[in-house]
Amino acid sequence: MARTALVTGAYGFVGRYVARQMAAEGWRVVGVGHGSWTRAEWQRWGLAEWHEADVTLDTLVRYGGKPEVIMHCAGSGAVSFSLIQPYQDFLRTVVSATEVLEFIRLHVPAARMVYPSSAGVYGASERLPIVESQPLAPASPYGMHKLMAEEMCQSYARHFGLAVTVVRLFSVYGIGLRKQLLWDACTKISVGEKLFFGSGTEIRDWLHVSDAAKLLSIAAQHASADCTVVNGGSGQGVGVREILSELFAAFGSGDRPEFSGNARAGDPVNYLADISRACNWGWQPQIEWREGVHEYAQWYRGGAI
Repeated sequence: MARTALVTGAYGFVGRYVARQMAAEGWRVVGVGHGSWTRAEWQRWGLAEWHEADVTLDTLVRYGGKPEVIMHCAGSGAVSFSLIQPYQDFLRTVVSATEVLEFIRLHVPAARMVYPSSAGVYGASERLPIVESQPLAPASPYGMHKLMAEEMCQSYARHFGLAVTVVRLFSVYGIGLRKQLLWDACTKISVGEKLFFGSGTEIRDWLHVSDAAKLLSIAAQHASADCTVVNGGSGQGVGVREILSELFAAFGSGDRPEFSGNARAGDPVNYLADISRACNWGWQPQIEWREGVHEYAQWYRGGAI
């Protein structure tokens, strides 16, 4: 009988790629979270079961079964939402992570948990590339709540012996992402707009979602009571102007991006991951950012299905 992996938030962008990755590795994947999709759709993403429900201790007991691995992909995914709805962001991120940890403690103590956190916990880092041991200073409620969820993971690992790994994801992108820079840029380019926030010199570390899913899968093998933390990035910094210029070119646009000089609240200037720890596990990002940007543009222009 196949081993069971529980993926919370499997309807979400990262969650569905994680579900597909785990299924490809032979896991029987059960999904719990928000999102209404047909059986054919969730089966296409590798799910053997899908349960539309809040991620709570009760629903995990009801639907979670006895998984060997729990990939907790549910939670808030936007700085902007956390600034408008900080309490809801707290509930989605900190409380849901604690519900999962409590489920493991009480019902499946041998299960391994992977928590996809965010580079947002670092805040405005002055040192690049960013290593996992750097001081943490979140610049938004989103980042603060991710840090609080990490601390809950560390607490349960330390005090109750739970096996956990935290992966701090940087700028994850790919087909299906309908928010953040690339989606907003495609929307603007398609109607002839070219003005963007910031200066264009901001540095981001772009990681294709399929590479992120593979890293999260590998992270499950390294879950322990030490609660290891690793960065999930490409290890390559790309300027916002550079990536947007590539996107304009992918659309066949003769225009170039322009910048207002005004930064958005909660957006640090530079992000670049030191990925040495993850690479020491034998993982390496495979999709180069230019390839990924052109893939994304093709998807968007094809109707973003």
